Amino acid sequence: MSGARSLSWSHGVVSVETLGGMLGPTLFVLPDGRQIAPFHIAPWFDGDQASDQPGILRRLRGEWPCVPFGAASHRSSQNGWPASDPALEPDQFPHGHGSNHDWHWLDAAPDEIALAIDYPAHHPIAGLRRRVQPVAGQAAIDFVLEINARRDCVLPIGLHPVFRLPVAIGAMRLDITARAARTFPGQVDPSSIFAPDQMAQNWHAITLTDGTTLDPGAVPLARHFEDLLQLMQVGGHAELHNLAENYRIRLDWDADHFPDLLLWFSNFGRKHSPWNGRHLALGVEPVCSAFDLGSQTSSHPNPVNAQHGRTAHIFQAGEVFETRYRVAIDSPGDAAAQ
Repeated sequence: MSGARSLSWSHGVVSVETLGGMLGPTLFVLPDGRQIAPFHIAPWFDGDQASDQPGILRRLRGEWPCVPFGAASHRSSQNGWPASDPALEPDQFPHGHGSNHDWHWLDAAPDEIALAIDYPAHHPIAGLRRRVQPVAGQAAIDFVLEINARRDCVLPIGLHPVFRLPVAIGAMRLDITARAARTFPGQVDPSSIFAPDQMAQNWHAITLTDGTTLDPGAVPLARHFEDLLQLMQVGGHAELHNLAENYRIRLDWDADHFPDLLLWFSNFGRKHSPWNGRHLALGVEPVCSAFDLGSQTSSHPNPVNAQHGRTAHIFQAGEVFETRYRVAIDSPGDAAAQ
């Protein structure tokens, strides 16, 4: 049975849900007293409108880990991308078993929320542990993820923060330094506008299917679309400036564990249920993966790892992989922002 736990601290209130281990409604309190809710909650928030969907979509919200990251489709080998078959994946759920099933609570210190999930016996991953730790005296939350490997395996992994966007066009500015960017090698959705399988040295100039270029660094965009953009070798830091509400999101992670950043633009593009043309959000996802193309693509030679480094993590049987990351909120007037 799904459930949730909440925890308050000096600078906010955080909630975590058992389904997917997802972060639920969360408020950060800034020094000027403003209460900021930066994380996204899908408009079908009660779950009833998506009861026929995979667990990951039924109560889509907040932030959660993806092990393995992505999901395969039937793809033939082309343009340097390897073939894939969903039946050959180690996990049949989009973004992994942990993204689609209920976690269980663990005993934890008074200032943290801890939970875990066991993976099926056939899976090369034995399970995940997750700790959510508000930072005393700061509008910030630390996250700790442990991945326990059952067998030797090579898998893509990722983190999946999804942020709420202001309604005004271009009112969220993205401050991210990347060596290069690549568009998805296909069509994410019929509404996609990025020219497929293109590499750009400057991610602020992305070629579109009509031959024009666009800067996706300020969202939401005027066009309704769904797309993915992978930023290469980002360095473990990203900032999002909400100009409409005058606050900044700072996301920090271990760049050795997650060298790239996948941007998911969900800009009212998907028209089918439960999206129904009403979903506006931005995924800012640290990954060791080739897009969300699944384990076969990410663990084999592909255009991303051929030029820019790893797209999968090599796990050894019995390994407990641990990674830490942080989400913090401030505003231009805060001392912490100087």
